[in-house]
Amino acid sequence: MEHLRTAVDGERSLTERVRAPRLRNLRLVPEGKNRGQLMSRTLPRISDMACWRAVSALLLATALAQLVPTSGAAAEKYEVTVERNVTAKMRDGVTLRADIYRPKADGKFPVLLVRTPYDKTGTIGFALRAAARGYVVIAQDVRGRFTSEGDWYPFKHESQDGYDTVEWAAALPYSNGKVGMFGGSYVGATQYLTAIAHPPHLAGICPTVTASNYHDGWTYQGGAFEQWFNESWSTGLAQDTMRRRVESNSNGVAWTKILPLRAYPVLEAPETEGLAPYFTDWLSHPNYDDYWKQWSIEDHYAQIQVPVYGIGAWYDIFLGGTLRNYMRLKKEAGTEAARRGQRLAITVGGHAGGGRKIGAVDFGEKLPQDDEEAMLRWYDWLLKGEANGVEKEKPVKIFVMGKNEWREEDDWPLTRAKSTRYYLHSAGAANGLNGSGSLSTVAPSEEKPDQYVYDPSDAVPSIGGPLCCGALPTGIGPEDQRPAEARSDVLVYTTPAFAKDTELTGPVSLDLYASSSAVDTDFTGKLVDVWPNGFAQNLTEGILRLRYRNSQEKPELANPGETYHITVDLWATSNVFLAGHKLRLEVSSSNFPRFDRNLNTGEEQARATRMIKATNVTYHDKAHPSALVLPVVP
Repeated sequence: MEHLRTAVDGERSLTERVRAPRLRNLRLVPEGKNRGQLMSRTLPRISDMACWRAVSALLLATALAQLVPTSGAAAEKYEVTVERNVTAKMRDGVTLRADIYRPKADGKFPVLLVRTPYDKTGTIGFALRAAARGYVVIAQDVRGRFTSEGDWYPFKHESQDGYDTVEWAAALPYSNGKVGMFGGSYVGATQYLTAIAHPPHLAGICPTVTASNYHDGWTYQGGAFEQWFNESWSTGLAQDTMRRRVESNSNGVAWTKILPLRAYPVLEAPETEGLAPYFTDWLSHPNYDDYWKQWSIEDHYAQIQVPVYGIGAWYDIFLGGTLRNYMRLKKEAGTEAARRGQRLAITVGGHAGGGRKIGAVDFGEKLPQDDEEAMLRWYDWLLKGEANGVEKEKPVKIFVMGKNEWREEDDWPLTRAKSTRYYLHSAGAANGLNGSGSLSTVAPSEEKPDQYVYDPSDAVPSIGGPLCCGALPTGIGPEDQRPAEARSDVLVYTTPAFAKDTELTGPVSLDLYASSSAVDTDFTGKLVDVWPNGFAQNLTEGILRLRYRNSQEKPELANPGETYHITVDLWATSNVFLAGHKLRLEVSSSNFPRFDRNLNTGEEQARATRMIKATNVTYHDKAHPSALVLPVVP
């Protein structure tokens, strides 16, 4: 461990005494402000770097705030010492810096570690609370971000830097050698990438709203480029890289010789070349190749040897990965303790916001619950051995929308949910709300297909949905889909109103028979809950780029006019369709700008500019029984 060195920046080091009663007023989101409102105000302002410094803390707060009711939490009894910019040298000589919050007391304590690209100072509220509860909390800027040295490139260094940081943290004189990790979004990626390196002193991780594969479900989905997320996230991250370039290019001494004085440059604008090389690399690797496989969590589950408490959210952009991580780790984790130690909680919002109101829907007073307590109780049990009842709880906890209540479950997916096919029907004109499209559990006989013209220059707009980072003008999360459903290039299939409450909880997919006049196009699906007043609440959605119908590794262009049997993964939901509500499916070929527009030419998407229209057809007859596959809970 000679390559790991600890030092304290004496100029910035400080000690803060914080008494326990004050901690109740130290929160990641200010008292009196709705978390969802704060996130929606902050995240869209990607020009404001303070937004990005708070992303990780906000995601953790809004997710954890909705998991555990207020209860007799462990006493917050310690005064807290804070050390700023403590250095740890990685194996290749790069120095990373962290703030350390710890009890001002003798003895050794378990460590809670967060490694973030969003500025370590954003963790202060939770860190002070956890330190007062008897933890050493270490908040570290990852390589190339804020106070840490090196070059920033997503995912690339997180396994080795995570390993080195865990082992460094375990060796600190006030650490008892047990290290847990926490945080959301990319900070969840830093946890999983550390876990697959299995450092000996890592005891557990608590990743929030994060993915399982950084190709499908992060950068791409169903082969389509996650345009809004990739562009807005890269722009926000690049601001710190630009700041570092500005600082390194400033040369006040040399500039003193410049004449006339009016020519003093103040700042020298840095080059933008190479500001975010990963963005163009992502575009250069549209297929699932070795570039992605090297750090895919899904390809390395056997290397994870610790319990995982995964937290996700309906309407979160990484929901699919959160669910896959839980399901597959239960079977594929590297130790029996890890396989048996998986836990899952699904709230509402995640990257789409927090509080009781997400997007246009108020999910009621039961949704928001005590901040951070879920994770701390779990770590009290896992790292401290406290018999606080966690060991008696069921491993899965979900928020059931519609009924708007929390429920514990034995597993995910629910074994009692019955996979049920709702078949597509129409008289050959399911276009828009006024079309003839319907859904029922009765299989079709002979019916005319439906068709529409998909024009990339007039794409169907993204209305709400699982977005990051920031809302579009058309909203985020659950929003009224009727403006999209009024279009002729959106096929609409709806059930009659339910006579009684009907619950869907589990995975959702669209089993579709389709053809196109183009060599490549997209097919999208969206599950919708239609209220008695007509409000069309989107629940979950998906997309498939036709060239990836058989494999995301080896694309195959289509034969125009040929019918293909494809599956569009709509991920999952938990929703009770209340009596009087209807269930609806939307089928189209675009969801822009959440996903990039397929230009229908079959050319390389990253470089193509030429667009053509495509006539796309869905079939629903005896030989082609297209259906929405739903998990109906008795």
